[in-house]
Order: sequence, then C-alpha cells, then structure tokens
Amino acid sequence: MDGFAAVDFGFAREVLQRGIAALYLVAFVSSLNQFRPLLGERGLLPATVLLAWVGDKPSRRRMLHPTLFLRIRYTDRRLVALCAGGIVVSALLVVGVPQLGPPWVPMIAFLALWLGYMSIVSIGQTFYSFGWEMLLLEAGFLAAFLGSHDQPPPTVVIVLFWWLLFRVEFGAGMIKIRGGREWRDLTALMYHHETQPMPGPLSRWAHLLPRWFHRGEVVGNHIAQLVVPFFVFAPLLSVWVPGPVPQIVGTVAALIMIATQLWLVLTGNFAWLNGVTIVIAFSAVALPGVGAPEAAAAPWPGIPLYWLVITAAVGVLVIALSWPALRNLFARRQLMNASFNRWQIGNAYGAFGTVTKERVEIVVEGAADAEGEDWREYGFRGKPGDVRRVPGQFAPYHLRLDWLMWFLPLGRSLDDWFTVFLLRLLEADAPTLALLRTDPFDGEPPRWVRAVSYRYRFATRAERRADGVVWVRTRQRVVLGPLSLR
Repeated sequence: MDGFAAVDFGFAREVLQRGIAALYLVAFVSSLNQFRPLLGERGLLPATVLLAWVGDKPSRRRMLHPTLFLRIRYTDRRLVALCAGGIVVSALLVVGVPQLGPPWVPMIAFLALWLGYMSIVSIGQTFYSFGWEMLLLEAGFLAAFLGSHDQPPPTVVIVLFWWLLFRVEFGAGMIKIRGGREWRDLTALMYHHETQPMPGPLSRWAHLLPRWFHRGEVVGNHIAQLVVPFFVFAPLLSVWVPGPVPQIVGTVAALIMIATQLWLVLTGNFAWLNGVTIVIAFSAVALPGVGAPEAAAAPWPGIPLYWLVITAAVGVLVIALSWPALRNLFARRQLMNASFNRWQIGNAYGAFGTVTKERVEIVVEGAADAEGEDWREYGFRGKPGDVRRVPGQFAPYHLRLDWLMWFLPLGRSLDDWFTVFLLRLLEADAPTLALLRTDPFDGEPPRWVRAVSYRYRFATRAERRADGVVWVRTRQRVVLGPLSLR
C-alpha cells in the first residue's frame, strides 16, 4: 500500500475486473437461455404480471429493486436485447478493452452491467432469489471504480473488496455456528455432499470419504470462515509495520479462502457463488510489480485527483450503507442473504445454516395412455433422476429450474410455478421442454402428468460395483396428480 494507491495490487485488479466481467457474461447467458420460459411473457411466473401489479403505485414500486422495465414495457425481445448487450460489454471487459481508456470508461461499462443485470434480478422473483445474485451485483458495482491500466488501483476500492469478502466468509461462518447443531458437533459434511441442492461429479466420492475426514472438513471450514477473514486486512498495518510481512499475511489469508472455495467447486454446483468469492479473494493477493502498465516504469503514474474524489465518495457511501450488515453479523437473529437498500450495496451474506439429513427428490412423470399405467420419467439437466447417471458439472452456469426443484420437498407446499410447469408439460410447450435433459414423449403431449417423491442416497462402493448405480432411491408417494388437460 502506498497511500491512496494500492501499487502492489495491480494483479489483483486484473483478476477482479476480468473475473467479475466473466461471471456477468455467464449470468447474462443464463438469463438469455432461461428467463423467457421461466419468467417471460408466457413463463411459469410471468414478469409482466408482476409489473402490471406494481403499475404506477409508488408504494409497490419501492418494493422492487431498480429495473429498467419500470420505465420501458417488458417484452421478451427487449429482454433478449438487454442480455445481448450485457454479453457484449462483459466480453469487452474480459479482454480488457475498456480498461485501455481513462478510468471513467470501465466505470461506465461495469455500471451498465450492474444496472442491466439488476433490472433482470428485480423482476426474477423466486427464480432469482439466491444470494449469489446480490453478491455479483455488489461486486460489479465495486469493480466499476478499480480504474484503468495506466494507473494503480485506488486503495479505498481494494479495501472495499476486502470488506465484501469479509462479509461473505465471516457471515457464512456465523450463520453456521448459530444454525444447525450439525455444524457445532462437526457432522454437517457427513450429510452435505449427498443432500446439497445439485451434486457434482465428485460429490459421491467426497461423501464416501471417512467420517474423520468430514469432521476435519468442518473444522477447516470454521477456521477459514471465522478466523482467516480478519487477516485480509493485515496490509493496512503496513503504516506501523514496515516491510512485506503485512501483505504476505493478507495474501496467505486470501489463498486459504481460495483453496476452500475450490474444494466446494470440486464437490458441488453452486452457480457462481464460489466463483465470485474466489475472484474477490484475489483482491487481497499482493504481487509487487505484477500488473503494472508496460509503458510505465516504477513508480506507477499517479491517480487523477478527480478519480480520488470519486472513489473516496464511493468508499464513504459503501461504508454508510454497510452499517446494517455490520450489525447483522453480530445480531442474535442473524439474517442470511439480506439486502438493506434498494441498490443492493452493503448486503448480508451466508449459506447453509442448516444441513438436511436426507435427500428427497420430486420426480416428474408422464403417461400417454388413457388409463395412466405406462409412466415415463422426465429427465432434468442437473438434479438427480436416473440412478445410473453421474451428476454433471454445471457451475458457474446456473440451472434455475433444477435448483428450485430441490426446495419443493423441504416442508413447503408446492409452489404456484410448479403447477404451471406441469401444465406446460401437458401442452408439450417447446421452450419449457428445452429446459429439460430428456422428454420421454419426443415433443408430443402426454395424457397425464404427476409428481412423485423419492428418497435418494448415494450408492455404496459395493452397490456401484454390483449394479452400476450412482444413486439408490426408494419411492415414497404421489405428491401431486395425476393431472390432465381433460
């Protein structure tokens, strides 16, 4: 750190700008592919219905986060145009084009991504109700003020990224300690790999590791989330502790958190939650001399005065908006993934305060015969179904329908969107069927559909060798149906 300029964090700035932009690109591609069948004009939860309900009533408008679709009428074509624009701007930031200009050029690009994606999230309802949505938005807002290649990143913005990283990790750690007993008796990860929303290719392998290893996982998680985050602020001590030690401490802390997040990437599918956390953790990685502009020799050129004023104002704004999140970290009833203002800045984060002990899946079946005797199963892209199919790796791409299917058996009534989903299957609606991996009726409408609950567990090694299965499932009951258009 060198006063207002974080001269040793040029590499960190490169990772932050390009990494966050890459994740925005994934988010816009995900929305381009899925928003219309889920939330479009003929979606499961049409955004047009929500916007019509909001209308011109100020009290209802304040219930939504800012969205362009309050000013321009929503249509599927406009949604496509917004996503296409977001993809183009994200791609330009990934390759570093806006960063070649003055600092206000990448600022405008990132703020456009932030506002554009917030316009989608604001009307995304339950399909966009995940913590990584607000995390990506907040990271994109901060990335707007990292500056250009011809100057070092402002110290205040780098520190704001540390504060965001601290809220993500320490907030998640406190949620666990205050949550289910399984996090305190070190048994949580004896269940989690099997019962998480969307297992990955290595989840079964991780689940079958020894119990002592799972206890060690929990201990390591608590250290990484409750102790290590404090050390990312160590470079601030360089004012009193000369030499490289403070930056080394901060870098090691960041690398520990990156390693734990990579383990989560290997053993599950959590959309871009882990990806964003990894990227923002690089904000604490100090590499002197790396990332400096080629045309400039050390010391780096100074930061323009107007940019120092802008970034200082942003620092004051973010700290002021973060006060509720700071109080929440130490509140007895800590909120998880909560936004305290309409702009989704200074949020509270957290995940998996409790871990489910058993996996129950809702399996959707259809029958073409009038008697409803020949039932065939629809296959989803990510969620478990076929017991012989190894779970796929989809993250950072977000399969929104598959994720919400995981929530259905958790003691809640079947949501309205699920009933509409079954109706779309009865109609053989092509956009809805495109969200699935397999359609047992090859585009033809079935006569009947129903939802059946099954208890799933990972197959043991012996069961895998004997039967070639990844899952073992036990049928429980019909939870909805049979239903027919007739």
